[in-house]
Amino acid sequence: MKIASWNVNSLKVRLPHLTQWLADAQPDVVALQETKLEDGKFPVDELAAAGYRAVFSGQKTYNGVAMLARADLKGEFEDVVTDIPNLDDPQRRILAATIGGVRLVDLYVVNGKAVGDEKYAYKLDWLAKMREFLAREIERHPHLVVLGDFNIAPDDRDVYDPVAWGEDILCSPPEREALKRITDLGLHDSFRLFEPAGEHFSWWDYRQAAFRRNMGLRIDLILIGDALKSAAKTASIDRTPRTWERPSDHTPVTVDLDI
Repeated sequence: MKIASWNVNSLKVRLPHLTQWLADAQPDVVALQETKLEDGKFPVDELAAAGYRAVFSGQKTYNGVAMLARADLKGEFEDVVTDIPNLDDPQRRILAATIGGVRLVDLYVVNGKAVGDEKYAYKLDWLAKMREFLAREIERHPHLVVLGDFNIAPDDRDVYDPVAWGEDILCSPPEREALKRITDLGLHDSFRLFEPAGEHFSWWDYRQAAFRRNMGLRIDLILIGDALKSAAKTASIDRTPRTWERPSDHTPVTVDLDI
């Protein structure tokens, strides 16, 4: 099963990019973030024409998450969850579903704006409640994949200039510790199973020619449970869509599981 994650930063704008990438990469399952579409405007027919069925949870202008599965993939999306228990939050940032014997949890983690901001406190609280949810999920679903835009660079290898970023938002110790508390549940960063070196990024600012200069961060992650670790065959970051006209500032990340 080839599983991917991509923050498309507006599905309305990036739908041609998505359908082109689906045709080229042919993933089995794709988690999307920042779809920025109300559910009634989700492009179900266009994606069906591309060979994918979808489940989604969206809102107007902001946030929004979705999962796509190849039409020929066995089974349907089951046990769909669109909210974190014990968190009253209208923002559409989580989508969990089971398909093909794998439990997937698609996350668009809060950005946090700046260390010390009220949105930063909200981010840390959101991550703490997410960990509680994932602790229960991994007990119920050993074949667990948690993926999406985490808005956290796990360590300094994932930052183009750790000195310049210092302990700013996306790199601060409390954020990294919150992510570690999640991975300590028994989840593994699939990319790091295959690539220990730095300078591999999934997000580049639109400013300062950041992509051309490779001034990026790796904040898009696919975490896999212990039961899937031995099934992971490859993991990659596909920089190609970031070279296209009017790209998302993120690019797809992928893991191949032999299941």
